[in-house]
Amino acid sequence: MNAERDLAPLAPSVVRALNDKLYEKRKVAALEIEKLVREFVAQNNTSQIKHVILILSQEFALSQHPHSRKGGLIGLAACSIALGKDSGLYLKELIEPVLTCFNDADSRLRYYACEALYNIVKVARGSVLPHFNVLFDGLSKLAADPDPNVKSGSELLDRLLKDIVTESNQFDLVGFIPLLRERIYSNNQYARQFIISWILVLESVPDINLLDYLPEILDGLFQILGDNSKEIRKMCEVALGEFLKEIKKNPSSVKFAEMANILVIHCQAADDLIQLTAMCWMREFIQLAGRVMLPYSSGILTAVLPCLSYDDRKKNIKEVANVCNQSLMKLVIPEDDEMDEAKQSVTLLAETNSEEPVSKPEAASSGSLDASSDSNVSNTSVCTVTSSERIQVTLNLDGIVQVLDCHLHDTSIGMMTRIAVLKWLYHLYIKTPRKMFRHTDSLFPILLRTLSDESDEVILKDLEVLAEIASSPAGQTEGCGPSEAAEPRSGQVELHVPIRNSQLSSSGPKGLECSPSTPTMNSYFYKFMINLLKRFSSERKLLEMRGAFIIRSEPCCPQHCTGRLCLLLNAENIFHSMADILLREEDLKFASTMVHTLNTILLTSSELFQLRNQLKDLRTPESRNLFCCLYRSWCHNPVTTVSLCFLTQNYKHAYDLIQKFGDLEVTVDFLTEVDKLVQLIECPIFTYLRLQLLDVKNNPYLIKALYGLLMLLPQSSAFQLLSHRLQCVPNPELMQSADGSRASAGSRRPASSSIDYTELLQHFDKVQSKHLEARHQRAGRAEQSERRVVL
Repeated sequence: MNAERDLAPLAPSVVRALNDKLYEKRKVAALEIEKLVREFVAQNNTSQIKHVILILSQEFALSQHPHSRKGGLIGLAACSIALGKDSGLYLKELIEPVLTCFNDADSRLRYYACEALYNIVKVARGSVLPHFNVLFDGLSKLAADPDPNVKSGSELLDRLLKDIVTESNQFDLVGFIPLLRERIYSNNQYARQFIISWILVLESVPDINLLDYLPEILDGLFQILGDNSKEIRKMCEVALGEFLKEIKKNPSSVKFAEMANILVIHCQAADDLIQLTAMCWMREFIQLAGRVMLPYSSGILTAVLPCLSYDDRKKNIKEVANVCNQSLMKLVIPEDDEMDEAKQSVTLLAETNSEEPVSKPEAASSGSLDASSDSNVSNTSVCTVTSSERIQVTLNLDGIVQVLDCHLHDTSIGMMTRIAVLKWLYHLYIKTPRKMFRHTDSLFPILLRTLSDESDEVILKDLEVLAEIASSPAGQTEGCGPSEAAEPRSGQVELHVPIRNSQLSSSGPKGLECSPSTPTMNSYFYKFMINLLKRFSSERKLLEMRGAFIIRSEPCCPQHCTGRLCLLLNAENIFHSMADILLREEDLKFASTMVHTLNTILLTSSELFQLRNQLKDLRTPESRNLFCCLYRSWCHNPVTTVSLCFLTQNYKHAYDLIQKFGDLEVTVDFLTEVDKLVQLIECPIFTYLRLQLLDVKNNPYLIKALYGLLMLLPQSSAFQLLSHRLQCVPNPELMQSADGSRASAGSRRPASSSIDYTELLQHFDKVQSKHLEARHQRAGRAEQSERRVVL
């Protein structure tokens, strides 16, 4: 019949057997086909060989009848066996119909296809490598086959193919990578296991450099790392560990920049294993690649900073993140502050060796990552280039500042993250001050708000940043006085800038001069002081609870002593500028409270010992100018004004002030402050004052002033304390001295003659009159409010 004639040279019996439902009969037919093809090979009859293969493919393997397809598969395998080493010439024709059967709905047929392909590949060996991609594609599908027999058969074929790839040097890695990149995103567990097993095999082949193509598959590997199967996760860990070992052995050939953003994404993963592994990789990248990672700093910080506030449940991630953060910070160098960023060109060798590497034990041979310790850079190669291969690396400061600013605004972040953000800002102001000052106007408000943070450590670090901003020479602008930078309140005159004594006008009135500024003072210093006082004014609770802490920055533990604001900035400038601002303060109640706080700090802070000595002697024009400046603001609070006179040994003026207290409105708050002043006189700060009580002859006004305080006090413990102290004064009859007949030690000082005490006293009267008027207005408003409530 025509069908039989068309299938020649296959005998009709062979055709019938191939179509039989029994495997044994199909096997007999396959043996006949093998014999026939061997004869054609011996005759070198290639046309007949191709014709036989075509018949088996078209008429059998691709037939609609399942038994015919099975016969075609076994027949193709028989052809391959018969061809032997020549099968490579016909592989395309042999493989394609078999691979088509991989998609058959019949599991038995898929199994036979697997078996047939196994025989074809076993005979062809290395000749199948040009067809590796289609074989891999077919196997990747069978790896997830639901039938266990099919899966078992595919595993046998998979092992055979791996052996061939391992022993050959003809593998086309370039052509394979796109397929691997596509298949690696499979969500099927078996397919993932198949992919990882192949990656491990390819990694183990010396002639195959998979590291060059790691950026193509790294993202997929991290996704597989999050698989639910522990076995797959472990395999993926091993694969990533092997890659990391290779990276550390030969960092110069690694494409760090292409993988940086991939790591940034996975460093923010919800899965702990993915996040930890990505963070460990990031640690190694920063330490090996160095400044190559700088352009990705904003992304790295976005991923790393939140991890710094993790609790002990994620201790490993937190520790590695901390190393990443510190290593990245070390990469920022003063050269990054160059104005012409396009000309920045830094060799990787200089930057990677500029900082001391952090050490860690070698990773285990299994490829697991040691998260609790630092990487051993000293035992690994460092990414270096020759002097001719210079790489342009620029610091994306705008991106970094934006990330830091966002984290400071985020109220949900942890304390350690906020501290790290402030450390970064401080570091950037130290290393790149000129560029950072472009962002200062936008950063300043949030830095001021951070002073209200509940953590003392955060406030201390915030003060360091603000102090650096206020004292940096990069913040000095020509022609920009403090009034331009300070944004004073409506109705408030511009801030008075301290000037040097040599610049003072000789014709100016006595008592109006200000103390000199230090050379490091810039316009932001005044802005800082004004906005700090504004914050205290708007947040009275902040002033009450944290005012002294912020100004003194007195630490909660000894190791933070270096963070004190009065040491970070010049103490004289702080008090001088605040006094100037408060002199023009319209909220008199706040001014009085603030002056009281500043006075307490001045008299009790150990940091201000030198400033107190300077004021105590008043020997220099600068110290006298500072006294006059402080006095004018201290007038907002009568008792603090007296304490300032005690500090500066202006006892006669203190006595004159106390005499005026009889004209003031004596309130409970006023008596409380007098009580506190008496307690303060008994403190070590005023030891010199108590010793001067022994010299009654030269200090009559001191004794008179103390008696004046005693007369102001009601019968209380403070009254008893001061009374007992005055009883110890020797020869009380010597106190009877006419005014002016005996001058006190303070009044006889040559320095005192340059101070117009009469004008100062008049200023005191004027300020206190304003306070009296303001109190009466407040009382009137309160009375009106009560009347409205009654009505």
